[in-house]
Amino acid sequence: MKVLVIGGGGREHALIWGLARSPSVTSLHAAPGNAGIARLATCHAVGADDIEAVVRLADELDADLTVVGPEAPLVAGLADALTQHGRTVFGPSAAAARIEGSKAFAKHILYKENLPTALGGSFVDHELAIGFFDDELHGRAVIKADGLAAGKGVVVAHDRETAVRAIEDCLLKGVFGDAGSTVVVEQLLEGQEISAFALVDGETVVPLGLSQDHKRIGDGDTGPNTGGMGAFAPLPFVAPAVEAGIWEQIVAPAARRMAQEGAYFRGLLFTGLMLTEEGPKVLEFNARFGDPETAVVIPRLDADLAELLLATARGELSAVSTPSFRTDAALTVVMASGGYPGAYATGVPIDGLPGAAAVEGVTVFHAGTAERDDRVVTAGGRVLAVTASGQTLAQARDRAYRAVSLIRFDGMQYRHDIAAAAAEGNL
Repeated sequence: MKVLVIGGGGREHALIWGLARSPSVTSLHAAPGNAGIARLATCHAVGADDIEAVVRLADELDADLTVVGPEAPLVAGLADALTQHGRTVFGPSAAAARIEGSKAFAKHILYKENLPTALGGSFVDHELAIGFFDDELHGRAVIKADGLAAGKGVVVAHDRETAVRAIEDCLLKGVFGDAGSTVVVEQLLEGQEISAFALVDGETVVPLGLSQDHKRIGDGDTGPNTGGMGAFAPLPFVAPAVEAGIWEQIVAPAARRMAQEGAYFRGLLFTGLMLTEEGPKVLEFNARFGDPETAVVIPRLDADLAELLLATARGELSAVSTPSFRTDAALTVVMASGGYPGAYATGVPIDGLPGAAAVEGVTVFHAGTAERDDRVVTAGGRVLAVTASGQTLAQARDRAYRAVSLIRFDGMQYRHDIAAAAAEGNL
């Protein structure tokens, strides 16, 4: 099987790493890829958002399967364009990708199925949005730009001033452009936030497991939100009955409702949940593999990833055997550029990668890297996802941080407390 993976981040490197282990894969290609991906696949200088160029590349390669990593091209209709050209594609149509592209649509699905989620509303009028905040949410809320805003369209407001400013940024000042022309104002939930990954092809749901991300830039969950600074799996604090309920009572009904609404989902459905005192509640849906969670989900999968993705793309998941998973724990630490999630420099040389990769159980996934003059250099905000497996979470954590200690680049930053509480049994 010839496989083309669209994207060039840590998620795509982890997917390609998993696909490279599949006996059915004969050749791997990536567009555009990165310095790490280039060691496993042929990289093509085609941007993930260039739909016409991606379709042309898939045709030229005669790819048997095209796997779309990022959300923006899915929302823009890349899967539809590939399908129209007769290509088999893993990734939902634009209609189904609205589950991520429109938070108002996601709320609609949740409310239609009466699924557990935060009290909230969608608004295009800032006075109505502020009135809802004042009347229903008692001084604390989460304010979300409806559309894709590169992970920057969400504000957690612990007071009225912050909430009003966030609403006005979207609806009056246009800070997020069209993505903020509708704003979702919802209840602030408290608890442990987790991520649930499931393959979905309409109404069939195949779970790939739970993980936990660390969103804020600083130790102790301080500083601004990021795309994710680390993750781990499995989650020792989630009881098997609770996990079963997530798949059977939340994810499966959501997939069925989407199909009923003409948004037939075929790809990876990511469900972000808060474990509240009242049980799991949905925070968001994504239409693709999460990043950096993919770096800990894929290494634990004890099944043929290519066959699973192909079955999903063909709508044949119901015929697939339930995949098995390794008992090992996995943990990833993201190493980011100085200044991230704000402005940062690129082209900074990276040292120590061979030594880090030689640590037992460690794989270094490249997120934002390039190769210049035979040197790997930084090319993004999140640069590397240093991932380790171990018999226990504590062992995986020790290995990951040992590898991190061997890597050097100017300005690098990373969190020192990924899974610290869970590894010590304090969650």
